[in-house]
Amino acid sequence: MSARTDLDVARRTFLLGSVTLAAGSMLGCRSTAPNLRLENTNMSTHANPVALDYRNNQFGLVYEGAIAKNEAGKVNLRPVTYKLNGLDISANVYTPANYDPKRQYPAVAVAHPNGGVKEQTAGLHAQRLAELGYIAIAADASFQGASGGQPRNVDKPAYRTEDIHGMADYISRYPGADSGRLGLLGICGGGGYSLKVAQTDKRFKAIATLSMFNSGRVRRNGYGDSQLSTIQTRLQQASAARAQEVAGGEVLYSGDADMTDEQIAKLPFDLYRQGYEYYWRTHAHPGSTFKYTTSSLLDLMSFDATDQIELIDQPLLMIAGGRADSLYMTEQAFPKITGTKDKELFKIEGASHIETYWVPEYVDITIRKLTEFFGRTLRV
Repeated sequence: MSARTDLDVARRTFLLGSVTLAAGSMLGCRSTAPNLRLENTNMSTHANPVALDYRNNQFGLVYEGAIAKNEAGKVNLRPVTYKLNGLDISANVYTPANYDPKRQYPAVAVAHPNGGVKEQTAGLHAQRLAELGYIAIAADASFQGASGGQPRNVDKPAYRTEDIHGMADYISRYPGADSGRLGLLGICGGGGYSLKVAQTDKRFKAIATLSMFNSGRVRRNGYGDSQLSTIQTRLQQASAARAQEVAGGEVLYSGDADMTDEQIAKLPFDLYRQGYEYYWRTHAHPGSTFKYTTSSLLDLMSFDATDQIELIDQPLLMIAGGRADSLYMTEQAFPKITGTKDKELFKIEGASHIETYWVPEYVDITIRKLTEFFGRTLRV
């Protein structure tokens, strides 16, 4: 069996077997998934990464420098499962070197990108934070990855924000975690949802975003506001998809496509070109997928991460790639955050959106900024 076929089967098996599935619900879902190829690909002008294989890591991690095993005196990873609104949430907790549950450590929750899972860039940043002395948690969103929920890959803002509240619930009570020193890092879509959560959940004392993606705005207006003329048509399609679901018909999905390398290269935006390569080629994981239920658009298209954003009064750091075609979302959100004067927008020069996820020099820059920011605001 080829590596591509083997990983494609693994993705399907993961989606079918990582959670308890109701047979009736599964019959109503399309099971098509993108083919994942473990091969070298020229992801960007910056680097030519070697594809990582989740099967080579006992925790399924797919990022450079990932923990291979737990060792005394080093950063350790503990897979955990906890309940949130009746669903099983799958998470990884990273603890600092020489972790002592009797001590008190600052903690950070890391919210993953749209389409991502905890084993990818969210895990990378959680691990790097643990190396700095934080207890860090990265959890799969409900209905996604290894977390529970049917139908699979529902992507509603209310669920994604509740997932972040749930990480705070869990990590605040984790042995050694100081609930009074809790930070939040949101990446891509997780960044947009983190801005929404920070408006009301004041348990989070400091907020950071990386390559923030305002999911509601993009699902409504299109990327770069390129689909304004089709908003009502897409709302009609989402309404019809929900009607079909509740009538017991097939669950319809959006964002699900299998593309060749040639087709990927012709996509109009860097985020999408490099996103396909990152998620389906170089850092592929069977729990990761771009697809989401079409009916989720009923909730997504009326959502905007910047609504009531003036309620954020915590210290804020927004980081984005200087040449990212998603930069406009960070730049337009930042001045609307008027509730705090302790805020900074930092651009990583030369970096695209996806390159901030994994390129070592860009990750190092992010970690240096987070070291300074969380060190000051959470008093490490």
